Parts: sequence; structure tokens; C-alpha cells
Amino acid sequence: MANKIKYFSKGSIDTAPLLLPVIPFGIIFGVIGMDLGFGPYVTYATSFIIFAGSSQVVFIQLISGGASSLVTLASVGIVNSRHLLYGAVFAQYLNKLNIFWKVLLSYLLTDQAFAVANKFFKKNSKKKHFHYHLFGSGITLWITWQISTLLGIFLGSIVPDELGLSFTIPLTFIALLVYEFRKLDHLLVMLVSGVVAILAYNMPFKAYIIVSAISGLGLALMLSRKKKKKS
Repeated sequence: MANKIKYFSKGSIDTAPLLLPVIPFGIIFGVIGMDLGFGPYVTYATSFIIFAGSSQVVFIQLISGGASSLVTLASVGIVNSRHLLYGAVFAQYLNKLNIFWKVLLSYLLTDQAFAVANKFFKKNSKKKHFHYHLFGSGITLWITWQISTLLGIFLGSIVPDELGLSFTIPLTFIALLVYEFRKLDHLLVMLVSGVVAILAYNMPFKAYIIVSAISGLGLALMLSRKKKKKS
């Protein structure tokens, strides 16, 4: 029991510094959801069910823009596809857990939780109950995101529609990408994705989103393979 509490607390503490950008992001999402007319229940439901900020923004933006259900679900799936890689990395550590823990930790697995838990698992995977670190980091971020979304929903219900807060969607993603601007290969992937999105913008069902994403992923795969050959 002592180890469970210890690892849970450490996971929560390790994640704390990474919550600084999460809080305003959650608030912005709640405000945008209300601004786009989704109402408090639907806006909060996305935070509870999807629990992935970038995917939630893509979801409400596409739905409000008239995209088809197929394109919306496919786009959300592509944005969240990185979690397949997270799961593949953690499978070597968590494969002995029962189905309850696997489902719970999969739901709570986020970018921030993966970042801190991966470092911890590499050093402590032989210890008993080490998975409580991921549980602690994941649940801490989950609670923070839910509260932030609710706060944004409350603010969104009193903020005038004339402010047009939907413009914060691209600003939020630009802020997330700023760090990647320093890497040439990342810049090339973003540039190709952007150019393809512009050229294919008039495709039916807003399929340009999927086409541009696949183009970027294809280039990223080529660049990664080229790096491996050189090394």
C-alpha cells in the first residue's frame, strides 16, 4: 500500500509542471465550444469521452464547419494516432496487468503522462505497483482538464458572441508547434502539410484535412528512414 501511494504521488508531482499550458487550453476549449453553439453538455461530454485537447478542438471545428461524420471521425483518429505509439512503448511494461488496469491507463494516457511515466518506467519497471505512477500522472491531468473545461464553459456562457473566440483555435495549435520550428525536418513536414491543405481545400466533405495529414505523415516516414540509413 505504501508503494502505491508513493508512486501515485510521484506521478502527480512529476506532472504538475506540465499542467501550466493545460489549464488555459482547457479554458479556451470550453469557451470555444460555447461560442460555436454546442452548449454546456456536449462541450463537456467531449472532454469526458475523448479527453484529448487537440482532438476535441478538431472535432468541434469540423462539426461546426459542416464536415461529414466520416471525415470528422477519421480526422480525430489521425490526430490521436500517436497514442498507438505510446501504447506500443508501454505494452512492454504493462502487459501483465489485468484488463481493468489496461483500459483505465489507456484512457488516462496523454502526451504529458507519457513523457513523465516513460522516464519513470525505464528506471523502476522491476518494482511492484510501478504502474501507479502513470495512474497518478494521468488522473491529475484528467481532473485538471475537466475543471478547466467547466471553467471555460462557464466563461463561454457570459462572453459576448461578438468577440468571435473561435479564432483562438489556430492560435492554440501555433503555440503548440512553436518548439518544433527549430527542427528542419519538422518544418518540412508542416510546410508540405500546409501546402497540400491549401491546394486540396475545395475537396468534398472537407477531406483536405485527411489528405494533408497523410501527406505530412508520408514525408515524415521518408525523412525518418533517411535518418536511419545515415546513422
